[in-house]
Amino acid sequence: MSEFDLAVIGAGPGGYVAAIRAAQLGMKVAVIEKESTFGGTCVRVGCIPSKALLESSWRYAEVQGSLTEHGITVSDVVLDLQKMHERKDAIVRSNTDGVSYLFRKNGITSFTGTGRISEPGRVTVTGADGEQEVRAKNILIATGSSVQQLKGVKFDGELIGSSTEALEYDRVPEHLVVVGAGAIGLELGSVWQRLGAKVTVLEYLDRILPGMDAEIAREAQKVLRRQGLEFRLGTAVTGATVKDGKVSVSIDGADDLTCDRLLVAVGRKPNTEGLGLGELGVELDAAGRINVDGRFATSIDGIYAIGDVISGPMLAHKAEEDGVAAVEFLAGQQPQVDYGLVPSIVYTAPEVAMVGATEEQLKEQGVPYRSGSFPFSANGRARTAGTTEGKVKLLAHAETDRVLGVHIIGAHAGDLIAEAVAAMAFGATAEDIALTVHAHPTLAEAVREAALAVHGRALHI
Repeated sequence: MSEFDLAVIGAGPGGYVAAIRAAQLGMKVAVIEKESTFGGTCVRVGCIPSKALLESSWRYAEVQGSLTEHGITVSDVVLDLQKMHERKDAIVRSNTDGVSYLFRKNGITSFTGTGRISEPGRVTVTGADGEQEVRAKNILIATGSSVQQLKGVKFDGELIGSSTEALEYDRVPEHLVVVGAGAIGLELGSVWQRLGAKVTVLEYLDRILPGMDAEIAREAQKVLRRQGLEFRLGTAVTGATVKDGKVSVSIDGADDLTCDRLLVAVGRKPNTEGLGLGELGVELDAAGRINVDGRFATSIDGIYAIGDVISGPMLAHKAEEDGVAAVEFLAGQQPQVDYGLVPSIVYTAPEVAMVGATEEQLKEQGVPYRSGSFPFSANGRARTAGTTEGKVKLLAHAETDRVLGVHIIGAHAGDLIAEAVAAMAFGATAEDIALTVHAHPTLAEAVREAALAVHGRALHI
C-alpha cells in the first residue's frame, strides 16, 4: 500500500482527464474504476457508441434514397444490424484501450473496484479480490451520473429500458416509443427511425429540447417530423407494463399506447451513493449533487468533486474542463473556466448546437439585444452538399454588440459552434465575426452572414 498525491474515483471523461493532467503536473496518481474498462458512461455506453450508430444509420438512410438526387441509384440495400453493432463495439474498444494506454504512458496506477472514502485520505476499494486500501493526500470524486428512472415505469432490461439497452437492440423494433424529447431521446429515436422503426416521442413539456433556444427547437421538431418521428407533447407517462411481448404505455388523460420497445430518456442523476459521503459529512444539495467551492473543494478538507456529481450541465466536455481545473488548483495554478461558454450539441440530422444565452433568457433578464439569422438554404456549400435545412442565429448586445449567444441547426452544427465559442471567449462582437474572412464555399460562411444580419447587412438574403 503506497501513498499517492491524488486518488481519482471514476475513470470517465472527467476522471481520466484529471488523472492525466495531474500526472503531467508531477503528481503520483491512482484511479479507482468499478468497471473493467476505462472511459465511463460516455465512452462505453453513451457518447461514443451512440454517435457510431447515428453515423451508420444515417449512411443507411442515405443510401436508401437521398443519393438519387446526386445521380446515384443503389438497389438491393440490406441492413446488417449485427455488423453495425460490431463496428460500434470496435470503436468503443479502441477508445477504452486508448485511455488504458494513456494511463500507462503517464504512470497512473489503476485499481478495479468500487471506491468508498473511509476517511479523508483513505479510499477502500472493493473488487473481485476483496478489499484494499488506497491512501492519497487528496481525493477527487468523478463518479459521473446514471439514468434517471421515471416514476411508475420499471425497467426490465429488455423491452423497457434506457439508452443503454437502446444501443444494443438485436432487431429493429416495429414501434419504438421514446419518453423524453431531449438530446438522448431524439438521437436514439433518430437511429431506429432511420433503420425502419416507427418512432413516437412522448414529452411532458410543450416543446422539445428544453434549454435550447425555442425558435431553433421548433425548427428541429419540424425537420424531425418530416423525417418520420411522431411527437406527442404535453404528455405525461404514468406507467408501463409488458404483456405477450408488447409494452403498454399508460398516459395521463389518454388511451394506452402499445409498442415493441420503450426507451425512457428523462435525464440523469449524480452517482453519489456508496461513496461514504453521509458518514463523512460531505454536503449535498437538494438534487443530491455535491456542493463544491470555486476550487472544486467539498466541505471536507482534501476531498474534491467534478463533473456530473456537481452542479452544471451533465456533459463530457464540461467534466473534462472541471477535471483539468481541479488538479491545476491543487498544483497551485490559477485556471479559469467560463461555464457560460460550454456548448451543447444534439447529434440528430441536422445537428443542433448552441452556446451562451437563448433569446428567452435575454428577454427574461431584460438584456437589450439584436438578433441576426441566416438560412443554410442560401449557403452555396450547403446547396452543393444537399444539406440546406436549418439556420444560424446570432444574438448580440444591442448597445455593445458583444455576442451573447449563437444557435445553429444544420449540417455540422457541432463543428461550426466552435467558432462561436472561441469568439465569445475573447469577447467578440457581431461586427468582429462579420469582418473576419471566411473561406468560400463553406458552411461557416453562414455564421458570418448571421453576424452581418445583426445589423441588417447580410449579403446573400
